[in-house]
Amino acid sequence: MTPVRRGQWQTAADVLTQVARRPGITRAEVARTLRLSTGSATEVTARLRDVQLLTEAPAPSQGRGRPTTVLQAHPEGPVVLALDLRQSSWRSAVVALDGSLQDPQYKRHRSRRAQAVLNTLRRAVEQTREQYGDRLQLVSLAVPGSVRDNHLMQAPTLEWIELDLAQVTADVDVPLLAGNDATLSGVAEARTGAAAGAGTAVHLIVEVGIGGTLLIDGVPAQGASGAGGEYGHIPFGDRSRPCPCGARGCWDLEIDGRALARHLKQPTPDDPVAYAEEVLQRTDRAARSAITRVVTALGHGIAGLVNAHDPDVVTVGGLAIPLRAAAEDTFQEAYESGLMTFHRGSPPPVLAATHQLDGPLRGAAALALDQLTSEPAIAAWVAQR
Repeated sequence: MTPVRRGQWQTAADVLTQVARRPGITRAEVARTLRLSTGSATEVTARLRDVQLLTEAPAPSQGRGRPTTVLQAHPEGPVVLALDLRQSSWRSAVVALDGSLQDPQYKRHRSRRAQAVLNTLRRAVEQTREQYGDRLQLVSLAVPGSVRDNHLMQAPTLEWIELDLAQVTADVDVPLLAGNDATLSGVAEARTGAAAGAGTAVHLIVEVGIGGTLLIDGVPAQGASGAGGEYGHIPFGDRSRPCPCGARGCWDLEIDGRALARHLKQPTPDDPVAYAEEVLQRTDRAARSAITRVVTALGHGIAGLVNAHDPDVVTVGGLAIPLRAAAEDTFQEAYESGLMTFHRGSPPPVLAATHQLDGPLRGAAALALDQLTSEPAIAAWVAQR
């Protein structure tokens, strides 16, 4: 095995970062991006192959010309288990260094009690450790709530509060990286989705309430304690209306299935997402009026965030996409009328998210791979070989 010396870890980390963020990249493309000589790129990738971090495979044929290869994760290299916890279900995938999602799983909760759900996730982690052994280096968990230092501080849609998420990995001695699902969706969009290449982007996702994040060069601005991006709890709504989070007048209460039900004078639905999808299929006057009010609240709120953050682009996912499509003119008028005058001549585009349901999972994987492709992580992996 060829050793990777300390002075070479930075270049090795840079190469692995390119492989993680640009699936299917070639050695020549890595060399051009990192301004490496052909010889240096060959040497570094050979060393990474020796320590089971990278391999090369033939690129898809493109007709005549010299055949080339693409850089891929080594089949015996480190992996991440990405988990995405939702209100009624959870998803998982094993992620290799090239960002590929393997062995995807989808399961509904048998119970929504916090401890029952966390026990289920812990068993999934244990099973993955049994299958992959010490190749499993990190577990990355997306949750629909505010997270601080791997503690869930508050998840209003789940009615959970103050939970230590580290118990999910406690039995296998694998580090946990936990984050808000909307924030992680934004990471996915900024890295490989609709906001890729944007210096400053705002990402929003509507499911039960609305969450999101501000991204600078693909990195989420998470605030002093890691709980930034709780856009749904900005008081863009009716200040007389209490929110489950403890505040009043939250935007959350104006833009989802709960708001539609309120406008239609119906009880709060058990499943606000499914309820919203049903209302969006209706063509009666009452349903159209309710949709118009929700879409107006959505457009006005996005304008407020544009005024605050001045992004290059806004990406939206979840119910925001069909809601906007159901009343496009209403959305555009609300969005543009809420902008400061100097933004109106060239307002930031509001684009549909690329990854949709995969967003939180891919974002969780992306931040985990940032850690696995760091110099200390490479050094630790080499020490294990």
